[in-house]
Amino acid sequence: MHAVARDDGPVAPGPGSLETLLERVSRGDKEAFNGVYTAVAGSVLGLAHRVLRDPAQSEEVAQEVLIEVWRSAARFDAGRGSAMAWIMTLAHRRAVDRVRSAQASSDREQRAAVRDHTPAFDEVSEQVERRLEREQVRRCLEQLTELQRESVNLAYYRGYTYRETADVLGTALGTVKTRLRDGLIRLRDCLGVTS
Repeated sequence: MHAVARDDGPVAPGPGSLETLLERVSRGDKEAFNGVYTAVAGSVLGLAHRVLRDPAQSEEVAQEVLIEVWRSAARFDAGRGSAMAWIMTLAHRRAVDRVRSAQASSDREQRAAVRDHTPAFDEVSEQVERRLEREQVRRCLEQLTELQRESVNLAYYRGYTYRETADVLGTALGTVKTRLRDGLIRLRDCLGVTS
């Protein structure tokens, strides 16, 4: 009876052999990298997913970590810990860096949005100044006679001509002009405008 060899796919390396595979990967051995990949890809992806909580980002980070393992296998030092611990440390750092990068980007966007929606100091001061000027003009208008106030209101706030103002008020054109002139002089004095 002959034994039949079965190929169940790659077998995960046993304890201590991951270190050996990494040493071979450091010399560019692609077959050894396949063994490392088989042994650690699931764990790297799982750790990335626990940190990131996003499947697509987790896959990207896992891929970046495995590329880093390929490129930097020579940096592995067995005297400082196991190969699995070294790889998982790379994965954890990369995942945390991704979270920090995303948070920093979000913070920058939020600061930019706040800056875009906050009126500049000059705009605020101009709005306050205009409001104060309107209140002062309103107070000064109250000090005019009724005919002066109506004439100024019609001619300057509603855009009527002198003739139209006279017609609306039922007053002679000359009288309206005089009332407007007197009213404007009183407004100027009240507002403290110098000519």
